[in-house]
Amino acid sequence: MEGTPANEQIASPRRAPSQQRSRERVERMLAAASALITEQGSDAMRMGEVAERAGVSIGSLYQFFPDKRAIIWALAERYTAESQACISAALANVGDAEGLRRAFSDLVDIYYGLFLAEPVMRDIWSGTQADKALRQLELADSRANAEFLVAVLKRLHPGADPVSLETTAFLVWQMGEAAMRLAISVDRQEGDRLVAAYKRMALRELTGD
Repeated sequence: MEGTPANEQIASPRRAPSQQRSRERVERMLAAASALITEQGSDAMRMGEVAERAGVSIGSLYQFFPDKRAIIWALAERYTAESQACISAALANVGDAEGLRRAFSDLVDIYYGLFLAEPVMRDIWSGTQADKALRQLELADSRANAEFLVAVLKRLHPGADPVSLETTAFLVWQMGEAAMRLAISVDRQEGDRLVAAYKRMALRELTGD
């Protein structure tokens, strides 16, 4: 597959904390940033506001996050790790088409629900589209998620061309990202219909039904 391999780490623009006290301080910073993004959006968020709400000095904030982009990156990494863990667990034991239909449908519903419930996730997602490095992080996430799906497809179709399965799985995840982005940008009823339509189309491609 072309592009950034799913198992290749993309360098984070922030410094990782090494001590427990520093990790706790970074958690406060990220919690403060998340709250501010929820309240006013990432564009309006200011580094000074993050430091003040987290109860740290501006110098301490810059020690771990040199700019606002680094904060967005850290939050994106967190949501990426959480989503990959959820997807991996949901697909790990799927061994037939009906199991795939149930697991995939549930995952789409969970993902859609998170974006409806968490404004910060929507804001971060929008931000990735304008930042080339964050876009690469999102693509790497899609490739990793596609690998979980490829493992299921190989169990369902052991004689299929693996490159074809990889292409299908990657495209399904990317289409899912686009479908979610569209669904949360329209009214709820239309969004629900769009998500339901995406699930039907994706599952036809994945299961052949």
